[in-house]
Amino acid sequence: MSAPALIPVPEVRPADGVGHRLRPLADARPRRRPRLVFGIVAVAGAVAIGAIQMGLSIATTQDAFQVRALTADQRAVNWEKQILQDEIAGLSSPQFLAANAAALGLVAGGEPNYLRLSDGTTLGAGQGASDASSIEALSRAAVSNALVSDVPLVTDPEASMNAGVAVDEALLANTPTPPPITDGLPTPTTH
Repeated sequence: MSAPALIPVPEVRPADGVGHRLRPLADARPRRRPRLVFGIVAVAGAVAIGAIQMGLSIATTQDAFQVRALTADQRAVNWEKQILQDEIAGLSSPQFLAANAAALGLVAGGEPNYLRLSDGTTLGAGQGASDASSIEALSRAAVSNALVSDVPLVTDPEASMNAGVAVDEALLANTPTPPPITDGLPTPTTH
């Protein structure tokens, strides 16, 4: 292959008399006045952005105060809920239920009796509970219950777990008590 032939480019010369000189203009072009509408729109936009920013800041601050107030209300409601749960726990305690049962005249039964449905016979001791209960919920509570200490009993609004009720002393005298331990706790004998 042979190299392509180069084509000569003719030279262009400026015409005689026409020069490429710089010359000053007779009068400068008058400056165009900025349009008033564009200026007003720019200023109004800046003011609007500032107003929106301030409004959002105020709304955020107001929301923070509302959250704080609602948090305090929630804390108070939680405390009330806990107090009510403690009251329910006290009123449903076995000690309070036994005291109310004793105030109503209920006694703890002895040996249970069973009724066989196939032939109608009664199995067990066959006798009812005695008038004396083996549980002394009103007179000798082992541990005081602070949740129900001042709550009145069912039958007597004046009586409570703290105040107690009138208990027959003869009934207490007939109740056997365990012997006192004088030399420490008993221990079982092991191998």
